[in-house]
Amino acid sequence: MSRSTADKAAAAVKRVGVKGVNKPKRTPNHRTKSHVVVAKEGDKVKTIRFGQQGVSGSPTIKGESKAAKNRRKSFKARHAKNIAKGKMSAAFWAAKVKW
Repeated sequence: MSRSTADKAAAAVKRVGVKGVNKPKRTPNHRTKSHVVVAKEGDKVKTIRFGQQGVSGSPTIKGESKAAKNRRKSFKARHAKNIAKGKMSAAFWAAKVKW
């Protein structure tokens, strides 16, 4: 007997330690990735680790420098094709959380 989507999502949330599906969390002790999220879209559930550990993103800040703005713009342009894939891609979550 196969498990339901809700059961799979609940198990993944518990295993990873996030508050719920589609709720990203920092992972400061992970070797390489800075964040984790249990992504759910329709009947698909997937654990996604994203973001390079130790590299700060560049979220929008009032009065930010032109360099920070250009850095964010370059990241989003460089990864636009993967960001467009939606919730089931690491690039989507990196753009949302870190950039």
